[in-house]
Amino acid sequence: MRFVIQRVTRSSVSVDGTTIGKIGKGFLVLIGISQEDTQETADRLVKKMTGLRIFEDENGKTNLSLADVGGELLLISQFTLYANCKKGNRPSFTEAGSPEKANALYEYIIQACREKVPVVETGSFGAEMEVSLVNDGPFTILLDSEKM
Repeated sequence: MRFVIQRVTRSSVSVDGTTIGKIGKGFLVLIGISQEDTQETADRLVKKMTGLRIFEDENGKTNLSLADVGGELLLISQFTLYANCKKGNRPSFTEAGSPEKANALYEYIIQACREKVPVVETGSFGAEMEVSLVNDGPFTILLDSEKM
């Protein structure tokens, strides 16, 4: 499982020109799910993500968590995080989880986040989406379950 976490001042997602999710200060999280991922994998990454201390305190040190700043989450499923570009110029996505498995784990992640964070917005699984963001910093973190 891979989470690309971007600290944002605001972010939104739209489908067919209609905004379906919008947050202020918080994290935009792009979520990639592989064939091997489980709910236990999701639990580990959600715990790590929600505990990250990457907001600045009064001294300018990255010492505050999402909860400390009243931050919000925008969660977007993105199977392309498992693109394999080793051979040729056309990516292979065989390492990405099947749509059924990925959607089930994506929904599980959303629910787990809603238990920890008051405002959780989402994209639409499998839809063609337009994501807008203002990356604060810029500050981007990659959590990869294979490296944790």
